[in-house]
Amino acid sequence: MLDFKQILAGSADLHDFKVIFEFFSTIADMVLGNSNVRDMMRDPKQKFDVIIVEYMFHDLFSTFSAIFQCPYIWFSTIGPHWIVMNLVSGPMNPAYNSDYLQAQVPPFTFMGRVQELWTQIKGLYNNKFDFYNVEEAIYQKRVVPILKEQGKPVPDYYELKYNASLLFGNSQVAIGNAVPMPPSYKDIGGFHINEEVKPLPDSHGSQDLKKIMDNAKNGVIYFSMGSNLKSKELPDELKNGLMEVFGGLKQTVLWKFEENLPNQPKNVHIVQWAPQQSVLAHPNLKLFVTHCGLLSLTEAVHYGVPVIAIPVFADQFRNANQARNKGYAERIDLSYNLHKDLKVVLDKVLPDLPRYTARAKEISAAYHDSPMKPGEALNFWVEHVVRTRGAPHLRSVALQVPLYQQAYLDLLAVLLAAAVVILLLVRRIFSLVTSKSTKLKKN
Repeated sequence: MLDFKQILAGSADLHDFKVIFEFFSTIADMVLGNSNVRDMMRDPKQKFDVIIVEYMFHDLFSTFSAIFQCPYIWFSTIGPHWIVMNLVSGPMNPAYNSDYLQAQVPPFTFMGRVQELWTQIKGLYNNKFDFYNVEEAIYQKRVVPILKEQGKPVPDYYELKYNASLLFGNSQVAIGNAVPMPPSYKDIGGFHINEEVKPLPDSHGSQDLKKIMDNAKNGVIYFSMGSNLKSKELPDELKNGLMEVFGGLKQTVLWKFEENLPNQPKNVHIVQWAPQQSVLAHPNLKLFVTHCGLLSLTEAVHYGVPVIAIPVFADQFRNANQARNKGYAERIDLSYNLHKDLKVVLDKVLPDLPRYTARAKEISAAYHDSPMKPGEALNFWVEHVVRTRGAPHLRSVALQVPLYQQAYLDLLAVLLAAAVVILLLVRRIFSLVTSKSTKLKKN
């Protein structure tokens, strides 16, 4: 489990895909080996029309479709990226698609394109020659014996992992980048957001959130770093520095923190948990300071709230840069100077808040202007897969074309071979002509 101390010290390697794969494939092995999961896999009464499995840096959960003899749908918690898109349509063009661990946002510089190309080449190599063997071994150990026990077909793991009916992405084009997508990719970002905003509770522990926000004459700033990282693990100098920065503001500050802090200024309120959607929907909420996880960012866009992003892990850096490029956010890095950097950005954003808010509302309007709400789209496409028995008509033909053919490497090989043959012929003819000319001169 990551913590702030590891990240600030630079001891957590957050950009090594091998490390990430090893961690999550080990968890997948444990899940498939869990006694309760294995009992479910062996239970003949367990029947499913379709299975939705999360892509979490490995493909092993696709094997549930072999056990239950039904179609399956991938679900990616982050926006479209080449690794997961490779499962439904082949590699994405690295000239304008960034890896989820890269912070780049297109258009890329020359070196940026080189970096993205190298990332994909290295990743494809790792997938084919390293990761695949690990996953296939787990498949043989955990799943194949159960298939044989039940007398079911044992599909090739390679075919199984590329046999998804759909890929649901926790994304919306208004939030990310407009890039070509296959018919089997469906945006469902925002499906988790309540259609009706729940009212703020009159009492929340020792806090009355409704009263606090209703009475905030200068507006409210909400600060939350999500649920995975614990803010209480921040160094004391950062806690004190942030408290001083917030205390100097005229706005009311709601700070999601796991424990009470001493010496709180009157305008700062600590909440161990807050109904985030209700907070963001409140008319007095002016600014959201967030780690920029995609769920939180989508909620901010849904309610048209400008953002200050402090990305920490994985796609959060790309999310932050995309939001900044779209004009409704600013980004700062997590460091020992966080409180100082945050003050600089607050001094920039707060005087110009109407512009940031207007841009956030524009993005929000584009996000909402859709024929179906995200939850409705999710339900429709799940039912579509069931009705059409796996939706084979949506499968990209790119899955049937090898990578070397997609990249025209075979044509390149033919052209290079032809060029070599022509050069050899020219050289041979030139040699013969030169030799004949020399003999004539001697005669």
